[in-house]
Amino acid sequence: MENLPRIVAVLLDGVPETVIAAAGGILLTILLAFSAGLALLSEHRLLRAISRTYVEFFRGTSEVVQLFWIYFVLPVLVGIQLLPLFAGVVVLGLNHGAYGAEIVRGAVSSVPKAQVEGAKALSFSPRDIRWRVVMPQAVLEMLPSFNNLFIQLLKSTAILSFIVVSEVTERGVQVLVPNFGDDIVLIFVLMLLIYLVLAVLITAVMRWLERIGARRLGRRPSASARTAAVAAAH
Repeated sequence: MENLPRIVAVLLDGVPETVIAAAGGILLTILLAFSAGLALLSEHRLLRAISRTYVEFFRGTSEVVQLFWIYFVLPVLVGIQLLPLFAGVVVLGLNHGAYGAEIVRGAVSSVPKAQVEGAKALSFSPRDIRWRVVMPQAVLEMLPSFNNLFIQLLKSTAILSFIVVSEVTERGVQVLVPNFGDDIVLIFVLMLLIYLVLAVLITAVMRWLERIGARRLGRRPSASARTAAVAAAH
């Protein structure tokens, strides 16, 4: 245990890179999830086809292979070498955005048609129906699933160690294990605890957002999206 302070210090050095990768990946995931998810519901066949191709490709191929393609193969094809951390963020966003697109599509589709018809009867414009009736309820429905997705994304930041991003896993495996092999159990226990703490923080933020959204819609956070169109519009 005499090496504990040094082990903790090295692992904590990797936390900023892990947090940056996770935060960047989450932001890109949200952008792609909403863009692709709404495109899957579009009336335009070409837009649906493009979105479906993106979703199926990134859900159906290995995240590690995607990382290698973007970091190692892309420079050969187009002559552009991405910074390791940036390449990792791109892969995390593209991969989890594909999963998020299905979350968005499912949540929007789950809003009862009767509420949309009720909003039309109240002379709501199509824009108001989408953004004041459908989306507030759909977003609230998405939050628990996005919570799980963001935690999965956080754990996926470990693959960035393959391209030598100095995140927690890289610090533990490449730096600590070779130098403190006798403390390997302690090293990996501390790595698990770091990811656990970060996951709990993500969950806390998402639960907070869920409570805010539920309060604005006048329902309990765990309730399903089943309110009247007029209530959702406020």
